[in-house]
Amino acid sequence: MKTLSTQTTVKTTLLVTLLALTLACGYSSKTSPAVAGTVPAITELSPDSVTAGGDTFTLTVNGSNFSSKAVVNWNGTAQTANTTYVSGSQLMVTVPASAIATAGTVAVTVTNPATAGSGAYGSGGTLAETSQPMNFTIN
Repeated sequence: MKTLSTQTTVKTTLLVTLLALTLACGYSSKTSPAVAGTVPAITELSPDSVTAGGDTFTLTVNGSNFSSKAVVNWNGTAQTANTTYVSGSQLMVTVPASAIATAGTVAVTVTNPATAGSGAYGSGGTLAETSQPMNFTIN
């Protein structure tokens, strides 16, 4: 029968050996960088114009590659609370009357947000991607 001291020595030696082998095999907390995400594209805005000073309205954004968490940007400002995902090719956004108070042109874009990495160390994931702008006219 082994003594307590011998058992402790064996356990310690085994633990040190396992740690050495694990580190020698490349086990570490390496992470890989995020990769490019899917770029959304806008093909149509409906309506494509409104009259200045009008009421709040719903803008339908048609296109492709919209993620379920995609956000419409109105003149560079994310409309996070106002964007509704309909499908991978359609979003709707409520545009407040204050945003169309004066005549001008507004750039409308869509952003697919970044996604977190997965796996044991949270590596990977995707970067946020934004569509090319489409102009919206306030007459």
